[in-house]
Amino acid sequence: MYQSGEEPDARFSLANERTFLAWNRTALALIAGGVALEALGLDLQPGLRLAASLVLIAAGVIVPILAWSEWGRTERAMRVGAPLPGSATSLALAATIVLVGALVLLGVVLR
Repeated sequence: MYQSGEEPDARFSLANERTFLAWNRTALALIAGGVALEALGLDLQPGLRLAASLVLIAAGVIVPILAWSEWGRTERAMRVGAPLPGSATSLALAATIVLVGALVLLGVVLR
C-alpha cells in the first residue's frame, strides 16, 4: 500500500489512524460490555443474556478486523486520489447494537 500513489497530507493519514484507533476502543468496550452483562448476572432470561453477551464479545473481536481493512482501503484511496470508501464497520456495529438491544429487551420481557 505504501508503494502505490503519492504520500497524502500527513493530517489525513493521521486522521485515518485515529479513526482506526477509535474503532479499537469501541471493540474493547464491546468486549467489556459482553463480559459485564454475563458476569453481573442481571435479572434477565439467562439464555438471552448469554446470547447478548456472546454477540457483544464476537463483535468486539470482529470490529478491529473490519477497522483494519477499512483503514487500509482509505489509506490506499488517499494515495491514489480515489474517492474514499464507505464504512462497513459502522453498518456492522449498528446491526450488532440492534441485535443486542432486541435480545436484552426480550430477556427483560421473558424473565
